Amino acid sequence: MTDNAGHYLFPDWPAPKNVRAATTLRSGGQSVGAYASFNLGEHVGDDREAVAANRAQLRRELGLPADPQWLEQIHGDRAVEARADGLVRTADASFARAPGAVCAVLTADCLPLLLCDKSGTRVAAVHAGWRGLAGGVVGSALEALDCAPEELLAWLAPAIGPDAFETGVDVLEAFFESALDSGHAEAVAGCFRPHPQKPLHFRADIYALARAELERLGVSEIYGGDFCTVNDPERFYSYRRDKITGRMASLIWINDH
Repeated sequence: MTDNAGHYLFPDWPAPKNVRAATTLRSGGQSVGAYASFNLGEHVGDDREAVAANRAQLRRELGLPADPQWLEQIHGDRAVEARADGLVRTADASFARAPGAVCAVLTADCLPLLLCDKSGTRVAAVHAGWRGLAGGVVGSALEALDCAPEELLAWLAPAIGPDAFETGVDVLEAFFESALDSGHAEAVAGCFRPHPQKPLHFRADIYALARAELERLGVSEIYGGDFCTVNDPERFYSYRRDKITGRMASLIWINDH
């Protein structure tokens, strides 16, 4: 993974050359205060003009073919086709099967998951918070891509790390409910550790949970999962750490050349 001008990360994965992807960092933009400085989220209380300037900068610096398909993310399992019409759609994943549209998700601890096929004809961006991940959003994205899972590459962009993600029994139960039905309870069990000081609390590894789900669905080439948004305040926004904060964008699109 590499950075550019201090405010982008690019996946270190063997994607086709016509597939472009990036995650923004929190630096290098126009927002101030708790949102400093490259906040891309309109829904967090930041000045709308600052967010608009940041979004225009994003498109210019990355050379995007269109404004991203922004989503109203609701921690569900819906995947929609990304379009270049400027409309916000309610979903937690978007996909594209042709150049011209940009898939994007906004996060500040939840896991952004980027997908592409090895031939460079399909891409998707997934907002994989624990509710969506337990509820099947990854499966919805793979179904929308409509290709063999062994043809897919996955990149786990920056999210909350396993030492910072403290959960209760509700999160454990949400994952085990689906894992028992699919026969993958053992894989899920390895993603939780008992909290050393708090009974009935756990530390969860959302990267490992995503890997387990991808592997269950037949995707084996999985990259990333190297950072912790909570414990790196210079580079990442974190809702769990700061409550009032900005949002980073993870984007993927197909170039026409």
